Amino acid sequence: MAEGPKLLDEALRAGAMVEAVLVAASHAAPLRDRLERASQRGARIIVVADGVLERASDTVSPQPVAAIVETIHVPLEVVDLTGLAVVCAGVQDPGNAGTVIRSAAATGVGAVVFCANGVDVYNPKVVRASAGSLFHVPVVCAGTATEVLGHLGARGVRRVASAARGGRDHDRMDWSGPSALVLGSESQGLAADLDGLLDERVTIPMAPDVESLNVAMAATVICFEADRQRRQVGGARP
Repeated sequence: MAEGPKLLDEALRAGAMVEAVLVAASHAAPLRDRLERASQRGARIIVVADGVLERASDTVSPQPVAAIVETIHVPLEVVDLTGLAVVCAGVQDPGNAGTVIRSAAATGVGAVVFCANGVDVYNPKVVRASAGSLFHVPVVCAGTATEVLGHLGARGVRRVASAARGGRDHDRMDWSGPSALVLGSESQGLAADLDGLLDERVTIPMAPDVESLNVAMAATVICFEADRQRRQVGGARP
């Protein structure tokens, strides 16, 4: 479910399969152009009475239009792993997950992989928090973290765990080669049984009184540093 005109625009711009669009009766005329574009792509347009979408939404400020979009699943076996990938191995909060996707898209990350024990990437809150980036970066819904990290290792990808302490400074890490930034859960971090499947740890230097960054904020900082390094040496974004 993609709620709001912006998410509908992003879905159409990305060529996603929009199955249906629900629009409040009082907004059908102002949104006519968007609805016509969706209809031309094969979407069914359903005009509903005012107040229906508000009752169906869990947002504070409900949107007057919502699209039902076919889920986008990219197999891990086919994604580009020549640059940076982000692996969410236990991220639970939908807002964090959406922000990770948004930052990944902004920095040319090759794929965002969600392991089986984390948030549902198609949760409406994730879709909203991604601000449409869900349609523009390859998103993989894969197996367990053990399976995902094993697959990445077999493909020659360096697996780098984000850690609040004890890792190499993020701006001194070489991000030019195939790498995967591995993020754990907000409360527990990465499971101890994954240690043998990790190659390095990375840490963002912080003032001594600060315990840690929010997982989405940490991912954003590291993704932008990796992108800066690639652009500095003339590397093109994927």
